[in-house]
Amino acid sequence: MPEMSMAAAPVARARCEQADHLHTLPQRTYRLRVLGMALAALPTGMVLHELRASWPFWAWIVFTCLLWPHLAYLMARRSNDPFRAELRNFVIDSIFAGSWVPMMHFNTLPSVMLITTVMADKINAGVRGLWQRSLPGMLLAIVAGGALTGFAFQPHTSMSVMLLTLPIVIIHAMVVSLSSYRLVRRVQTQNQQLKAMTQRDALTRLDSRDHWQTQAASLLAQHRNGGQAATLLLLDADNFKHVNDQYGHAIGDDVLRAIAQCIRNTLRTDSIAGRIGGDEFVVAMPAALPEARAAAERLRASIAAMRFAPIPNLRCSISIGLAEPPATGLGLVEWVEAADRALYRAKNAGRNRTAVDDGAAVAAI
Repeated sequence: MPEMSMAAAPVARARCEQADHLHTLPQRTYRLRVLGMALAALPTGMVLHELRASWPFWAWIVFTCLLWPHLAYLMARRSNDPFRAELRNFVIDSIFAGSWVPMMHFNTLPSVMLITTVMADKINAGVRGLWQRSLPGMLLAIVAGGALTGFAFQPHTSMSVMLLTLPIVIIHAMVVSLSSYRLVRRVQTQNQQLKAMTQRDALTRLDSRDHWQTQAASLLAQHRNGGQAATLLLLDADNFKHVNDQYGHAIGDDVLRAIAQCIRNTLRTDSIAGRIGGDEFVVAMPAALPEARAAAERLRASIAAMRFAPIPNLRCSISIGLAEPPATGLGLVEWVEAADRALYRAKNAGRNRTAVDDGAAVAAI
């Protein structure tokens, strides 16, 4: 049914966005990996310079820090599953970072910084268990690298190495903060969209039943506490089942949307209009009964005058029941019940009428 498809549209859109978010992970990671690896090369290279490291160590740094980010991107892009390929790249990143530590003879500051930064990136990626999957490879790389270097241990960090460690510390903190900010903003936006979805009826865009009840209860409280005028209107489309049976549910949905549009266009803008369900609508109007009854008549006439281009012979009408606020001690439920009694009076009198729950005569066409 059209109403179901409209309600499911946000869910389908969210799933498409999630799939696109996963598929584009390599592109989003590429620049960050290039930047992070290049910054990591600064303190690592300085330590190797101070240790007078041989050319194989320098070649490894050039490959892992400068060439690997581009190779990782190409492998992920050409993979049948870019998301899983990028997850493997994350694990390889950790292995490379682990290999740098024994190469630097466990130089304290850059070793701690690199290990911490790499693990923090895995956590910030938001992939469940990624940091745990990356940890064994990192530890194995540290042990293997240590075996190759004889577990040489020179933990002292020179001032030059400290200074070259600062860029990755500062820039990484800024990037993580920016990422967190964007995440918070995205969650806020999604929460606002979710709230709007729960407050609106998917088909008619009037207030949902729960949201309408909350606002109507507030209007009733204002009436009792401050004397705010209030009248409740309960509307029902006449012979709506016949419309669905003869013209189909798609046309029936068009009729309901048209009635909702008439409610928005005809009644006061501060009216609280909602859809109870099916072909029933309800309006809590901050107006006294005479004004509300006149507005109900205008609305009834407006709906009776509606025409539908695809089906020129289709005619619509509504019956309306009106009720003033219930006596003290009674609440919204009783207010709706009073309007419902008036609505049944209007329908029993021939439909396309308004009736008031005070014994007044039914207003005929």
